[in-house]
Amino acid sequence: MKGRRDCDVLIVGGGPAGLATAIAVRQLGLGALVVDRSAPPIDKACGEGLMPGAVAALGRLGVELPPDLGHPFRGIRYVGDGVSVRADFPHLRGRGLRRPLLHSLLVERATEIGVDFAWRTPVRALQGRCITTDSGELRGRWLVGADGLHSRIRRWSGLAGRSRSRRRFGIRRHYRCKPWSEDVEVYWTDGCEAYVWGSAADEVGVAMLWGGGTSDFDRLLQRFPALVGRLSGATAATRDQGAGPFDQRPRRLYRGRVVLVGDAAGYRDPITGEGLDLSFHQALLLARCLAADDLRPYPRRLRRLTARPYLFIQLLLAAEARPGLRRRLLRLLAANPDLFARLLAIQAGGQPLSTLGWAGAWRLAAGLLGPSH
Repeated sequence: MKGRRDCDVLIVGGGPAGLATAIAVRQLGLGALVVDRSAPPIDKACGEGLMPGAVAALGRLGVELPPDLGHPFRGIRYVGDGVSVRADFPHLRGRGLRRPLLHSLLVERATEIGVDFAWRTPVRALQGRCITTDSGELRGRWLVGADGLHSRIRRWSGLAGRSRSRRRFGIRRHYRCKPWSEDVEVYWTDGCEAYVWGSAADEVGVAMLWGGGTSDFDRLLQRFPALVGRLSGATAATRDQGAGPFDQRPRRLYRGRVVLVGDAAGYRDPITGEGLDLSFHQALLLARCLAADDLRPYPRRLRRLTARPYLFIQLLLAAEARPGLRRRLLRLLAANPDLFARLLAIQAGGQPLSTLGWAGAWRLAAGLLGPSH
């Protein structure tokens, strides 16, 4: 070993969750060291649609989004089973932004406030709060596992649990063409959804999410004739990137002074597009616990943070798995666009469930329990 280096907060994983945690703890006066096997800018298949809550959280982290970077979106449109329905976000707009650009902004902000980095540094082993690398040992007063969906820190620390749902996967590609919508469009068909967003003034991103066995982007795209028509003549701007299986649930969030954040701390599904929103707010929450030198409130506060998003994820996963339920849901929302607007305000705008009201709750329940055709 070439020696040991100590710090306040040692963060394994230099993606958005790890960088947000590093920024948040530095803003509270703690030192932070981020370790990652890759080097900026890091690309990934997911995390390009910044929902309004994620945009707001970035502001709290001091990360400015230049107005000419990426492409804004003002709402969500669902398309499928012969119907189309859309609604605006209640306050802020979202932003479609290529993952490497977002990563560069986070690295720039972290560097500006004094976060330390160990890029191109694979972690070989974990013992207590100490990790082994090719350059020596690194130890933190706190060790944060922010190493993603299939976290090794989660596994090595004995915090890993088991997935409880069927296996779902995603694959993403960008096309060179002008965005045709100010919304994130979600196309539905049996067993698969297609997500479309503007990622730049002359580029759109398309992601396929599906359950079951192996597939590829082109095969899945053929299941959406309307989308095939939209993309006719457009050329691919990036290579395909995939992710999954998604559902990952730890047994616990921390053990001793080892704690998980972001996807490493548990993930359900990207079906609502709130992954980065949750990761950024979780990082802010965790930073307060670390600054107080007390992790005991962390699980309870995280359950409160994720309760509303997980409720909507379960609803949409149920619709994804049951075509009859999906058809009822889409018809209900198309016939009641005000109900969709209220649901979007709750899901993406952080409004309380009471926003739905008794009449809205009754319409939702009656519509979902009604006939499927």
